[in-house]
Amino acid sequence: MSEILTNTAIQDVLTQLGIESVNRGASTGGHWFNTRGQKIDSISPVDGQVIASVNSATEAEYEAVIMKAQEAFKSWRMVPAPKRGEVIRQLAEKIREYKQPLGELVSYEMGKSLQEGLGEVQEMIDICDFAVGLSRQLYGLTMHSERAGHRMYEQYHPLGIVGIISAFNFPVAVWNWNTALAWVCGDVCVWKPSEKTPLTAIACQKLTQEVFEANNVPEGVSNLLIGGADLGVLMSNDARVPLVSATGSTRMGKLVGEAVGKRLGRHLLELGGNNAVIITESADLKIVVPGAVFGAVGTAGQRCTSTRRLIIHDSVYDKVRDALVNAYKQLKIGNPLDQNNHVGPLIDADAVAAYENALKQVVAEGGKVIVEGGILTGEGYESGCYVRPAIAEAENHFKIVQHETFAPVLYLMKYSGGVENAIAIQNGVPQGLSSAIMTNNLREAEAFLSQAGSDCGIANVNIGTSGAEIGGAFGGEKETGGGRESGSDAWKVYMRRQTNTINYTDSLPLAQGIKFDL
Repeated sequence: MSEILTNTAIQDVLTQLGIESVNRGASTGGHWFNTRGQKIDSISPVDGQVIASVNSATEAEYEAVIMKAQEAFKSWRMVPAPKRGEVIRQLAEKIREYKQPLGELVSYEMGKSLQEGLGEVQEMIDICDFAVGLSRQLYGLTMHSERAGHRMYEQYHPLGIVGIISAFNFPVAVWNWNTALAWVCGDVCVWKPSEKTPLTAIACQKLTQEVFEANNVPEGVSNLLIGGADLGVLMSNDARVPLVSATGSTRMGKLVGEAVGKRLGRHLLELGGNNAVIITESADLKIVVPGAVFGAVGTAGQRCTSTRRLIIHDSVYDKVRDALVNAYKQLKIGNPLDQNNHVGPLIDADAVAAYENALKQVVAEGGKVIVEGGILTGEGYESGCYVRPAIAEAENHFKIVQHETFAPVLYLMKYSGGVENAIAIQNGVPQGLSSAIMTNNLREAEAFLSQAGSDCGIANVNIGTSGAEIGGAFGGEKETGGGRESGSDAWKVYMRRQTNTINYTDSLPLAQGIKFDL
């Protein structure tokens, strides 16, 4: 659609995606349960309107889904990986066909700009394409045995059920980061999306169902459970789910990690970020300003990779600060489906409250707000979720700076001396997801990327902290959880490694030269 979507127009989008006005909140792919759990309203932060309602899944429906997934795994794991890849190739084509309406629904239900909504759907397409190639590259290794007439090698087998707990801010892409790889690896998936964005989840399940049914994929390979934290608790404590992939806050991730760890299961955690950009005295301001502004205000500061801190060399501090203040004056805030706007709404009233608290707290700790924030009211802002992106001068040790606030609040701080001083500040937070340095000095760039440099899972030079590509493994260290998703060899987390030794002789020599004669 070229016009700005209204609540009426979004119903046409739901129809295109095969979603009725009221939907059920559990599916095994071929079957949609008549769920009887609590009603969940999907409320758009764009205008505060209820888009549709979903009945959440109950514990009984969770049990039925898990049992169906177990049954489906027995046959899905035996399908050759390249044939599984062919199904994912067709899913990519289906997503391409519905990219526009799905991107519009992401934007309207979650509140990110339409360009970012479409970009998120493009990430789904990209990871499917990556997975198709991967389906012919699930490599093991061969090793030389110390015993004559023996051959050693390793291979990878699918795990079984992969539980996926996703967050509201990337309501479709993170699910597909997991499923595309898990499916080509031979796993089946059970997805619990954020209860704040249930409709995008239903749309994804519907599109997947069409492709899977056309290819006779067993029912139970793609499963959906909509509901609250109770479903996540069930999944985390369920020994039938060998891997739980959870995206969200550090607080949530610790609960998941503890529950899964107690049963010696596997977890893949993608948690909070507190991402910084170091700006050295040689940095190019033509790159610094747009990179910092997009990183800080994109998705209204609700990315795990959003830029939270700018660590600026004191020789260029005033120049950078003034350029940012001027850039913030040009930001347009409003309906994210209007492509003239830069910033959309926060997800809900709780997010707005956290934003207000951050601005109060930074002042209470001795900081100074240099670009005033505030909640926007009046025509176009009826949802109460629109806020002004703010900038504050702060110190890295402030409690509020050490904490991740999921909102467009950017903290500026100075450093002096060499780049090692800036790196120490950047690393001086509990989180370790994404980081960046802006410099034209090769030595500074290499120091930032060295063993003594950034302690984050992502470290960029002359680009911002957000905007990861599918080809690289995505994830972070410390309180970010240590998980890796998407590219590189992230597929290995969805499989179990097996070492095989074959004796093709008529004798039985033991390793390490051990003798055991009978």
